Amino acid sequence: MALENLISIAFSKEELMELDQHMDGIQKIFRGKTVNLTPTQRRQYGSIGNHNKLIVDKAKSYMEQHPQWIPRFLDKDEFDKDHQARKQVESRVQQLTNLSQQLLDTKTLLDHDNYTNALSFYRMMRFLAGENEPGAKPVYEDMKVLFNKTTSVSTNSDEEE
Repeated sequence: MALENLISIAFSKEELMELDQHMDGIQKIFRGKTVNLTPTQRRQYGSIGNHNKLIVDKAKSYMEQHPQWIPRFLDKDEFDKDHQARKQVESRVQQLTNLSQQLLDTKTLLDHDNYTNALSFYRMMRFLAGENEPGAKPVYEDMKVLFNKTTSVSTNSDEEE
């Protein structure tokens, strides 16, 4: 019985080169404009939810209507610059998140197909080794250690003999 192939794709060399060029271009634009926070810093600064975004937008609106009420220590130009950049970044984050999820989902199906086929090959090696097929036993023995119950990397721990 043939295995179900969940996905079948291929990228041409040209497509991969073009994709890499675009990613290099994105990285070039980001250089000096993006940061990498540590996990501690991420917890420290958190992220604002939808409710807090409404607070920021409402405050911005009132600051524009009543500039005389803006505290002197608040740099309104910097606030506006940050607000605009945040909106610009957020829309790109949504696009990149969507693309990233598509790639992760595609990789998941490719991994599943590869793993299922690798298990079929292993089972065939186990059978051929049992039938004393020349050269099959060393291949089976080499792969067999990967299915050791204490060090198994498989999601199906019942693959051992």
